[in-house]
Amino acid sequence: MTAENPTGPLGGHLDDDDYPAYTMGRAAEMLGTTQGFLRAIGEARLITPLRSAGGHRRYSRYQLRLAARARELVDQGTPIEAACRIIILEDQLEEAQRLNAEYRRAAGTDGPDPAA
Repeated sequence: MTAENPTGPLGGHLDDDDYPAYTMGRAAEMLGTTQGFLRAIGEARLITPLRSAGGHRRYSRYQLRLAARARELVDQGTPIEAACRIIILEDQLEEAQRLNAEYRRAAGTDGPDPAA
């Protein structure tokens, strides 16, 4: 098996953070939570699981990381809706910082803008 021609049930998706490889039951088991918790964070629009051909929810590793962070906040007493909003904002901030760093590199500067 080579990287150019992957075979097997996952077809080369082992390194893909966005590949929906986990069933709801397996995801809940891995996170040490309930399937109801996963449904609740879906209803709060933190994650939107993909659906299998049979209509079953499937989760990616990226979604499981978000769910784990939500569980962490909820376990600390944060209401689920607030926890989901916090995580969404954290994710947006991380993406904005990544884009800013890319723009700085492209412009040839590494530090913050001295005019700011």
